[in-house]
Amino acid sequence: MNNECKTGLSRRSFMRTLGAASVAATSFPAFAAMQQAPAAGAAPQQAGGRRGRGMGAGGDVDMGERVVDPLAVVISSNENPLGMSTSAMEAISKLGTGGGRYHQELKSDTVKAFSETFSLKNGYVSFFPGSGGPLDLALYSNIGPDKPLVMANPSYEQGERAAAAMKAPLFRVPLTADYAHDVKAMLAAHPSPGAYYIVNPNNPTGTMTSKADITWLVKNKPAGSVVIIDEAYHHFSPDESSIDLAAADHDVIVMRTFSKIYGMAGMRAGFFIAKPELQAKLRGLGVGVTANGSGVVSIATAVAATASIKDASLIPTRRKINKDIRENVLEWMDKNGYGYMKGSQANFFQAYVGRPGREFSALMMKEKIQIGRTWAAMPNYSRITIGTQAEMDKFKVAFKKCMDVAPLPASAYMDMPFVENPSELNRHLYV
Repeated sequence: MNNECKTGLSRRSFMRTLGAASVAATSFPAFAAMQQAPAAGAAPQQAGGRRGRGMGAGGDVDMGERVVDPLAVVISSNENPLGMSTSAMEAISKLGTGGGRYHQELKSDTVKAFSETFSLKNGYVSFFPGSGGPLDLALYSNIGPDKPLVMANPSYEQGERAAAAMKAPLFRVPLTADYAHDVKAMLAAHPSPGAYYIVNPNNPTGTMTSKADITWLVKNKPAGSVVIIDEAYHHFSPDESSIDLAAADHDVIVMRTFSKIYGMAGMRAGFFIAKPELQAKLRGLGVGVTANGSGVVSIATAVAATASIKDASLIPTRRKINKDIRENVLEWMDKNGYGYMKGSQANFFQAYVGRPGREFSALMMKEKIQIGRTWAAMPNYSRITIGTQAEMDKFKVAFKKCMDVAPLPASAYMDMPFVENPSELNRHLYV
């Protein structure tokens, strides 16, 4: 077993802390409002008094406690089971008593290391605690009642929530036949939107949209619109990034996170990459975000992030680990005749379960396997995070057992008690 697997921290050892959105809530009312108001098309009140929000009918929730058996295999939140790299943990250890100082220069070192990796000029990168908060900032600073949002369906629900918070018209465009963003249909959706939102690889499908298609959209979009590209899972793919489009001064914002391949979901670190003019728009959102977010990034996180960036072997090693385990479980799915969505290049895939995802999730919970949520556009699929090989072997046993159970009648499904899945969308835990 690779040293990464021996020394990585457990996902359950990470402390769930608030990030940039929490800071901005104090100075930008829409942030605070978003924590209360459901998105358009929200699910009705569920059994147990919890409300499904932001996913449409059949979605799961972002309220209530994280109800997980401590012995359960948690493959629901797209976390990295390896945790932080050895290099990151060593960097934190060496920090020692330095944690007693502010040491803002350590955060500048992180931005510098990342900028040098992509040949980005000074002023093109902002450092935040996680990418969820800055993704809201990217959306909020470019959409509104007269500036619609165009996004794929299905895709990551944060775009939908931002549109609801900002009262921006929302245009959802179905994916192509091979599950890429349909950039031509997105362009045709509205003559002058505020923003186009592309998740690449897409969440929940794990599929890629080609760099050529994204470049085409950037070059053909109407003046004044921005293209927001969420590359949270891009490290898992060998395909080309879109960061160079931001570096070339296009109306492009790219989001990057340390929560996925770097295994730092609980440490909170992410980047907002865009030309200075788009960076400057963030200052209009309030005092809480004028210091480019780095004021609320801990220096322990900063040194771990810098070490991770400089660790040349980390991404290729972890990409291979993820790919090998993903291919192993998908080969097993093929061998047993189970359906799944083809083409994932991320650390998750969509499994066809042949019944409402909520029902299948409840069955898997009984087997102590916590799987991901279901999207309204694909109600009979469930998202499965790639865990360790041992975790995925347990998943196989449970999946087969649950697939052998006949689906419930619709009346029984409607009366089923709700059980919350841990989710990267649960703001009160994961922002």
